[in-house]
Parts: sequence; structure tokens; C-alpha cells
Amino acid sequence: MIDITEEIYVKAAELIEISSFEGMTFGFAESLTGGLISSSVVDVPGASKAFKGSVVSYTNEVKENVLGVPAEIIDTCNEVSDECAKAMAEGAFSVLGVDLAVSVTGIAGPTGELPGKPVGTVYIGYCFRDSADHESISGSIRMNFHGGRDEIRYNTVLAALNMSIKLIKEGKA
Repeated sequence: MIDITEEIYVKAAELIEISSFEGMTFGFAESLTGGLISSSVVDVPGASKAFKGSVVSYTNEVKENVLGVPAEIIDTCNEVSDECAKAMAEGAFSVLGVDLAVSVTGIAGPTGELPGKPVGTVYIGYCFRDSADHESISGSIRMNFHGGRDEIRYNTVLAALNMSIKLIKEGKA
């Protein structure tokens, strides 16, 4: 059985390989992972071929002031929401000047549960430039992970890498 850190390395290497082959750049906006996604990517030699950077937006202040997430989204939907994940990805897309930006926000625990959002609730956002009409397309998905804090964070890293690979392979980024 492959351990999750090895699986993350394999996926990070695949992301670098496929994005380099396609001539694309990517970056991240990370909240609950605190830089783990970016760290996993730069562990792979050759990451600089496609990886431009990341914004670790652990606080709402950074989400708003660096990524441009509207305060209204955080006030009405909260920072753990589809809307916030989407806005974080759009902000990273703009700030980093990448072809694909992926964001993560959620509750790694052991505390922080919100109404309807238990520990393990994670939103992964994305933003990419559509090759057909050059408009940016963004969205997000909700995922629910189980386990302790580290397990939730590592599963989030793996999910973000998989989403990045999937978007590139499907020609959506």
C-alpha cells in the first residue's frame, strides 16, 4: 500500500509534467493546508517549469486584502463556502498571473465546526482561462474528509492536485 505522502509526490510530479507539456502555468490559494500544496509541488525537481507561486491565506484579512475576496462573501457565506473558494481561486488567478489557479478552504479540526459544516468540510475552488474564448471560468466543489487534522489536510492536498490534473487533462485549463 502506498502511503499518502508518496501518493502526493507522485501526483505533484504528474501535475508538473502535464502542465509543462501543455505549456501552462499554475498556482494556489491555500487556507487550511497552510502551504502544503505548494510545498508538495516544489519537492519535485523541475517545478519551476510550470509552478508560479501560491498565496497562503490562512486569515480572512489575507483572503480579502491579497486575494480580493469580497468581505460580503465572508460575512454572508463565511470563509468555508463555495463562494469563498471560488473567489480565492479567482484572486489567485489574477494575482499570480497563471493559466490555472486552485484554492482550498475548510475545517481541518479538531475544532471549528460550523452549522452544516462539520470538521472535514473542504471547498476546492478553481479558475482557468478557457482556450476557446479566452474568458476565465471558475467554480468550486465541496468535499468531506474524515480523520484527524493531518489526515484532512493531506487528503485536501491530494484532492487539489487531482483537480488540477483533471482540469488540464480535460482541456479545461
